[in-house]
Amino acid sequence: MTAMTALSPWPHRWAVLLCVLTFPLVFVGALVTSTDAGMAVPDWPGTYGYNLFLYPWTTWLFGPWDLFIEHGHRLLASLVGLVAIVTLVVCVRTRAPRAVVWLAVGALVLVIAQGVLGGMRVVLGDRPLAMAHGCLGPLFFAWTALLWVRSSTGWARAAEPGTYRLARWTAAACGVTYVQLCLGAFLRHVPGDPSPRAFGHAVLTHVTLAVVIVGLVGLVWLLSRRAPSKGLRQIATAMAWVAAAQFTLGLGSWAARYALPGWVQAAAPTMTGSVGAAAALGWTQSLVLTAHVAGGALLLALSAAAALIAWRDAKDGH
Repeated sequence: MTAMTALSPWPHRWAVLLCVLTFPLVFVGALVTSTDAGMAVPDWPGTYGYNLFLYPWTTWLFGPWDLFIEHGHRLLASLVGLVAIVTLVVCVRTRAPRAVVWLAVGALVLVIAQGVLGGMRVVLGDRPLAMAHGCLGPLFFAWTALLWVRSSTGWARAAEPGTYRLARWTAAACGVTYVQLCLGAFLRHVPGDPSPRAFGHAVLTHVTLAVVIVGLVGLVWLLSRRAPSKGLRQIATAMAWVAAAQFTLGLGSWAARYALPGWVQAAAPTMTGSVGAAAALGWTQSLVLTAHVAGGALLLALSAAAALIAWRDAKDGH
């Protein structure tokens, strides 16, 4: 029996579970921000003096919405943290490849850091901490995607000769997407009285990067058509679909958050709202904003996975 076939499938199974659970965690976290429920529970790590897991479930389920979503976010985060611990233990006990073990270690470190950032944001009421929390969440999700791909028992066997050109463009798409996500976190957590000039530059940069990302993802998709790796082609196709959906959701988020652009209002004076004046958010607007954040995290995770596969194949081809 070779070392390849002797690898246990359990690290990969737990890695998949960790990644799958992290996506709804990102979505719920974004919903907490979209509905302004982040400070619904004033203490941490407990909930109104109770142990997190012993808080009365009737009060949680039938209480105010902001309490329901914030406490639920904490419970889901705790579950993800527990799965991260189990994943690392399984990787160590089954003697998974060293790279997989270190990815599992990184996942645990990131989820702990994310939990501490979220807790300190509540305790200190600090917006910069909220921004950092919003930046680290998608990074953790992308990391779990890397763990998913790398822990596959067929990782080395699936290697196909590739090119560094595709690998570089895929990595570029991943990097720019993360910068875009961090800028989005800044815009979502910006103080109530930002400098109009600085805020305007941030919005313009965000819009510009959206166009750049669509172009990069399109290029990755085109280059991947000739890639021998079926998995890479499939991920690149998924990236293209998500990027298209993200661009559409971005337009919807703009309309939800800042109403209609000035040139539209000039053409139709009866329409209300203006750029820079945040519109009151209802359920539809909140869900659009939340989906936009979650979609960005999904695009980052896909591009990270694609970059990992592309670099593996490029090294195999040289």
